[in-house]
Amino acid sequence: MYLLLLSLHSIVRWVVLIAGVVVFILALRGWLGKRQWTRLDDRLGLVFTSALDTQLLLGLLLYVVSPLIRAIFADFGAAMGVTGQRFFALEHALLMVIAVVVAHVGRARIRRTAEATVRHRQAALFFGLALVLIVLAIPWPFAPAARPLFRLQIG
Repeated sequence: MYLLLLSLHSIVRWVVLIAGVVVFILALRGWLGKRQWTRLDDRLGLVFTSALDTQLLLGLLLYVVSPLIRAIFADFGAAMGVTGQRFFALEHALLMVIAVVVAHVGRARIRRTAEATVRHRQAALFFGLALVLIVLAIPWPFAPAARPLFRLQIG
């Protein structure tokens, strides 16, 4: 179960990153180019937030079944003194939850706004901020050999 969730979490992260970059670039182009808000803009925002929701759900499930998290909570005080353990127990989860909230707040504000330029600006700001938080919360420096770009283990 753990390896399957870890593999799915690894795959969905690419959907989140790609969708986030696409919606941010389109929103920036729409804002600066004063373009109309289209159904595609709306749908891509939905894809981004839905991918984030899926990733959050997988991450929460991983949090419950992860042997690393279990070991961290066995001696939480000591784990907070170890950078990598603190990152996974606290910082990664907290930044990702904040990113999901920012993206959803942005999507809600976009849907309530009528003017296209304002919609694009809000999409660029909120989705861009969510993307920055996501990039900050990705475990780039921690054991890169143990964290391949594509993890495809199911058991």
